[in-house]
Amino acid sequence: MSGTVEQEHEPAAVSPDADLLDARRVLAGDVAAFEGIVRRWQSRLINLAWRFCHDRTMAEDMAQDAFVKVFQALKTFRGESGFSTWMMAIALNTYRSHLRKREPAFVGALTNEQLQPAGADPSALDALQLRERDEALRQLVHTLPPRYREPIVLYYFNEMNLTETATILGMPEGTLKARLSRGRALLAKRYANKTKRPDLQVG
Repeated sequence: MSGTVEQEHEPAAVSPDADLLDARRVLAGDVAAFEGIVRRWQSRLINLAWRFCHDRTMAEDMAQDAFVKVFQALKTFRGESGFSTWMMAIALNTYRSHLRKREPAFVGALTNEQLQPAGADPSALDALQLRERDEALRQLVHTLPPRYREPIVLYYFNEMNLTETATILGMPEGTLKARLSRGRALLAKRYANKTKRPDLQVG
């Protein structure tokens, strides 16, 4: 999507040891150590927020609020899950709170191959059609109930695996798979109703 290159870029992998070390330093009284966590995770948290609100300024505000919540909750981290999974769960809850106050315009377009039009050929001839489809999907993802929208955003947009996504959402993997499947099916149905073209694959 044009104008969103910075949101699409995936940051380099984060060392879990570095996060745990900084967290321990903060709890020991070195508050400045939290800057390391912010530096490593700022892009990822902004990217996730942007997927829900599609507004750069709002995404930055949401991510900043999430970091405040993470800082305040550091003493509750018990290591039962990975630090990143624990932090993303806090971020998601923070974003939910923001979105209840101000409904976003739309969510970023689905580009996973499972949601491509059947037989799509990304050639110059098809470029306009693909852009129109992506715009339709941006609007349709936003219309999904949160129980389906959140799994799709986390799993497809944030490229998390099933275990991480299920942990963040607090549900069994089987439930997550069912919601992803149902979410894709709803998107396909709404896409067909909106465009009168039942050619969106959801398998």
